[in-house]
Amino acid sequence: MEPMSSSNPDSRSVGAAEAEGFRQSVDEISAKVNTLEKRVNEVEQYYLRKGSPTSSKEKEREKHFNNIKKQQQDASPRRATAAKRMRDLLNEFSVIFKQITQHEWSWPFMSPVDAQSLGLHDYHQVIEKPMDLRTVQSKMETGGYNSVREIYADMRLVFKNAIKYNDEKDDVHVMAQTLLEKLEEKWLQLLPKVVEEEKRQADEEAQARVDIKHAEEFAYASIAKDLSSELLDIDVYLKDLKKLVVQKCRKMSFDDKRRLGTALTQLSPEDLSKALDIVAQDNPEFQATAQEVDLDIDTQSDYTLWRLKVFVKDALKVKAQAAALAATQVPEAMGGNKVATSKRNREPSDAVTKPAPKRTKKISAM
Repeated sequence: MEPMSSSNPDSRSVGAAEAEGFRQSVDEISAKVNTLEKRVNEVEQYYLRKGSPTSSKEKEREKHFNNIKKQQQDASPRRATAAKRMRDLLNEFSVIFKQITQHEWSWPFMSPVDAQSLGLHDYHQVIEKPMDLRTVQSKMETGGYNSVREIYADMRLVFKNAIKYNDEKDDVHVMAQTLLEKLEEKWLQLLPKVVEEEKRQADEEAQARVDIKHAEEFAYASIAKDLSSELLDIDVYLKDLKKLVVQKCRKMSFDDKRRLGTALTQLSPEDLSKALDIVAQDNPEFQATAQEVDLDIDTQSDYTLWRLKVFVKDALKVKAQAAALAATQVPEAMGGNKVATSKRNREPSDAVTKPAPKRTKKISAM
């Protein structure tokens, strides 16, 4: 676009001030677009991980993320309550552990098996994971177990190892078998409580994950909505700015309009349709998609004319580049073209069987 020319120094000063104002407006838009891009990337990253503002908007955004944080904080008391219930189960199991360890036959299983001093040279070949009751007790006291099931599994392993290594008639085998039966009997009495608590914890954890997921989805959906609204505002602002810039440009002369009208006739059908859409954007009554279109250049606004000029210039440039590229490829495709032409000559009816609907576009610069 060409700015208005003037030899008056005051006019030049005013023009410079206006140009500076436009530059500041563009800088403000660029900064805002950069901020929006960061927020868009944030939303995109969230939805990629998942597998679709102004200062006041920032406060709203912070509120949504605080909701997520609150959901996460609410999960902590739930976990603490669940941990207390599990400790109660551990205390009940401690009673079982005490009953087993105080049994008169528990002494062979209290300490780790000293295979070397007992001459059990193949013990570690037969028993893959040695275990004893004192080791179980130590882990219980130091928080080495996450659940009652883990304690039960280790206690059961103590006796299963003894049963596996010792012969059925051996005293240790019999003692281990007896204690294992007592352990399993006590365990079956406690098991319903264990199962109930495990299910309760699983349900609570699943619900906590769902709550956090919903809070995240709500937050990012709100951000996406805010971004869409801001992008729309920027689009409107840019259109207003374009109109303002056009108002500061010189009027398009008769020759300019004539050249524009000629250039429009050189566009491809697709680009001509796009050009007509530009006219329709500033003139809602203009029927860009009608079968016959009569475009009067003289009746169009300066804003539309300058937009058309920029679009036509770019479109014809692309068209010229495509034509130049096609010209360089003609020698390579001559053989194929001859074959295709020969085939069309033999079958002339194919070219006229289905005529395409024709749209007429009359462009007038007068």
